[in-house]
Amino acid sequence: MYILKFQDIYKTPIWGGTKIGSFKEKSLDLESVGESWEISAVEGDLSIVANGEDAGKNIAELVACYGDRLVGRHVARYFGTTFPLLVKFIDAHDNLSIQVHPNDELARIRHNAFGKTEMWYVIDAEPGAGIYSGFAKEITPEEYVERVANNTIMEVLQFHSVKPGDVFYLPSGRIHAIGRGVFIAEIQQTSNITYRIYDYNRIDKNGKPRDLHTEWAKDAIDYKMYDNLRSHCVHQKNKAVELVDCPYFTTALLDYNVEVERPVSVYDSFMIYMCMRGKARITADNGSWVDIKQGETCLVPAEIGSVKISPDPQVVLLESYVRED
Repeated sequence: MYILKFQDIYKTPIWGGTKIGSFKEKSLDLESVGESWEISAVEGDLSIVANGEDAGKNIAELVACYGDRLVGRHVARYFGTTFPLLVKFIDAHDNLSIQVHPNDELARIRHNAFGKTEMWYVIDAEPGAGIYSGFAKEITPEEYVERVANNTIMEVLQFHSVKPGDVFYLPSGRIHAIGRGVFIAEIQQTSNITYRIYDYNRIDKNGKPRDLHTEWAKDAIDYKMYDNLRSHCVHQKNKAVELVDCPYFTTALLDYNVEVERPVSVYDSFMIYMCMRGKARITADNGSWVDIKQGETCLVPAEIGSVKISPDPQVVLLESYVRED
């Protein structure tokens, strides 16, 4: 197998903007874009290979064909034939709805699907911009329902001002939203299940209020109040800095201006690289290689032993894989 790149999948929600095209240095024939799905195994939005002999195949076909050679043995045992991660860029030109995602158990019962735990890496943020994550005080399910009904749910949410490089881990059950003016990279479980809690009384493109999922969210929310919801990590040049480590993904920040070798097969997992800034050549020990630049993403199959990252002249990457428990 070889290092894979995929065609972008663009989403145009009502809150989308114009930053994704400029970030990727692409002219997009769309009025606004809220999300670019870089690698997706969500039904109806399967990523298509853009390079090499497997060009034109979708990611489900790749997993069916290559199995643990692509994803790793322990990943295949747990996730079966589903590629386990969805990675994307998100441009919030306006506030996203207040929302929550179910855990694996609830998602399996209700939707026969995986739950949704995710993380955000802030690429850019306008002055004063921020995100909502968690409650500012502990509330009850009954108070939650009442506050949604009387439009006061925002009063009990934690707002966090953000700057480039900030990281937030969002386990399933945590109420959250991306605020206006924030541009992020998101790594999450392969799931598109979202319970919309509050949407600022907005109307959609058809002039109708968007649906809320008050009762479904009620059983999915973690009502506790937590401190220090921002992930704290110390940036280090030319060293992998772990940002998030959870059962669903491990993500590190790589900021390099020197050539470095990164292990792959030792983790028994595929490796995903998302480029935040700069460019580099990524070369596998089997000789396959790709050039990657800001706004691009590639997938390194689990069977590859290691990759060499050659910055040109520097590069900032997010590296994600699924660790074995």
